Amino acid sequence: MTLTPRNLEFKQIKVGDTFSFKKLIDDELIDRFASLVGDYNPLHMDTLYARANGFEGRLAHGLLVGSLFSTLVGMLCPGRRALYLSQNLNFKKPVVAGRKMSIKGEVLDKFESLGVIKLKTVVYDEKEDVAVEGEALVKVRS
Repeated sequence: MTLTPRNLEFKQIKVGDTFSFKKLIDDELIDRFASLVGDYNPLHMDTLYARANGFEGRLAHGLLVGSLFSTLVGMLCPGRRALYLSQNLNFKKPVVAGRKMSIKGEVLDKFESLGVIKLKTVVYDEKEDVAVEGEALVKVRS
């Protein structure tokens, strides 16, 4: 999946606007993330270990899943004009390898004097259960 970056100006963004995309969290993605950050916890790397510990299979790193909000902000809302200021994350449900996730954002507020938007950010699994949720503050550069 390759998204083309949008180039939304602050005035084009409205409270209530929504943005979304889907991403398959597969073994290769988990392996690449582990290699990038150096976290080789067996829950992420070993299917048998994960199953022996009560999970259906390998688990994606929480921050791998949370990092998908960077795609949402940097590519969709606002896209090229984005400067990420903050993001909080609440991990609600583990993400098992092989699942296609829906990443969604909704504009909750706009701070005109600062050129900043507040986004509700959520990753849903295939059953529409929340895996990760949070809020982001994003500067929309001129």
